[in-house]
Amino acid sequence: MTVSVPDRTAAWSALARHHETVRGLHMRDLFARDPERFPRFTLEVGDLFLDYSKNRITHETVALLVELARACGVPELRDAQLSGEPINVTEGRAVLHTALRNCSDRPVVVDGVDVMPEIRRVLTHMEEFTEQVRSGAWTGHTGRPMEHVVNIGIGGSDLGPVMVTEALGSYGHPRLTPHFVSNVDGTHLAETLRKVDPETTLFVVASKTFTTQETLMNARSARDWFLAREGADEAAIARHFVAVSTNEEGVRDFGIDPANMFGFWDWVGGRYSLWSAIGLPIALSVGMERFRELLEGAHLMDEHFRTAPLAENMPAILALLGVWYSNFFGAASHAVLPYDQYLHRFPAYLQQADMESNGKSVDREGRQVEWDTGPVVWGEPGTNGQHAFFQLLHQGTRLVPCDFLAPCRSRNPLGEHHDVLISNFLAQTEALMRGRTQEEVEGAMTAQGVDPARIAELAPHRTFPGNRPSNTLLFDEFTPRTLGSLIALYEHKIFVQGVIWNVNSYDQWGVELGKELAGTVLQEVQGRDPVTGHDASTNGLIQRYRARRRPT
Repeated sequence: MTVSVPDRTAAWSALARHHETVRGLHMRDLFARDPERFPRFTLEVGDLFLDYSKNRITHETVALLVELARACGVPELRDAQLSGEPINVTEGRAVLHTALRNCSDRPVVVDGVDVMPEIRRVLTHMEEFTEQVRSGAWTGHTGRPMEHVVNIGIGGSDLGPVMVTEALGSYGHPRLTPHFVSNVDGTHLAETLRKVDPETTLFVVASKTFTTQETLMNARSARDWFLAREGADEAAIARHFVAVSTNEEGVRDFGIDPANMFGFWDWVGGRYSLWSAIGLPIALSVGMERFRELLEGAHLMDEHFRTAPLAENMPAILALLGVWYSNFFGAASHAVLPYDQYLHRFPAYLQQADMESNGKSVDREGRQVEWDTGPVVWGEPGTNGQHAFFQLLHQGTRLVPCDFLAPCRSRNPLGEHHDVLISNFLAQTEALMRGRTQEEVEGAMTAQGVDPARIAELAPHRTFPGNRPSNTLLFDEFTPRTLGSLIALYEHKIFVQGVIWNVNSYDQWGVELGKELAGTVLQEVQGRDPVTGHDASTNGLIQRYRARRRPT
């Protein structure tokens, strides 16, 4: 499939010229000129309502951005991905996390085989197991039901499950407490094990190959901790450890019964894997019914992405706005600001989903790119962020496009709390858009009776430029379906941006280099011979660590 290099398309050149025309426009003037701006720039998919009117765009901007998407082959690559073609060109793999939540009767074919029957088989296996654990029928080696579930994974085997499990905490099982261990720093595992009882703890070891260094080290240490307890033996491992993996031999050698191994496929990328058996800790926490609702919400967004015209396609619009700011306004980062405490890990989850996908400097054909690709993604829940970094958003020198997310109804109504939260949510987007002119500041201070000399001194500090873009995502109530749609929305946004930047969003070779070097460094850290094979800094740091790693 031929994909156009973005900056050589007529649409890119047209956008560059258009940018010269609109970059000096202020959004408050755009709103004043067009009373239909709000309905013109809003979209609705299921429970998600997107207002993108507070962006530095006109109707012509959107039309040109859509033309860029067409010129770069977004519709064709979208259809290729959804049909199971191997669009992950460096690994020769299909990219089919969407098949994991395919709630239709439509087959999904990979290498001539419909993968849907096997996907449904794994879901049934998950359902049977989670029901046993949640009902108390699954017991540990002493006959007690499980009370703690410890997921041991890293990257996509951790960030997705922990984010969703915490986001859906209000649906959690009253007896089961979820825990997540990812960091190879022993503190993470040690602090977790202090909170659990070995007789009532189920460990979920999540590693596709069952060779991931951090995961296997944590799993073996957890296994040693378990076996050190009175009454535990090798046979008891099978009652307290299960695996999400494709390596049956490795799982068996660990002591896990292969009947309690939950498989997935090489066309499931780690950062897109929470929909697979990697989501087992989610299902254990909230139940398989809720897990299926999560899949249904994602499928709803998948169908919208597959069928909606680009100009009315929510993931495509978000992606194109990101391209507009990254490549024409020079914005280097993007803030995701959920005004819902349940989504407090959502920005961290999106950091991997976006930055590991599109943090590339080589295009699909192996050439150095000549345009900016993935932005730095970051954020915190409101209103905490307002008292931390919003100062930079409002008055800093850097342009930071923002996404604001909030529910209309709280799952925990408490007096006026939610009204106060939403008033802040709405006020921030308006303040970023409108700003406050020096004349407005001086007028307000004059009305307050402030000394004219002080007005002249203070007014510049209280002036806000405004014209800071933001998207607003409202949903009625935070549910598993809503969360599924929300995650899928950002997944497809990332895909569209990767197509436009002509990068492979589904490999992550940059992650591998550090892993390879760490193996060599580990031998040197644990050795005694002089270290000379690195640069002077690394050699010196290894020597210093070896000299000081144990207390004198």
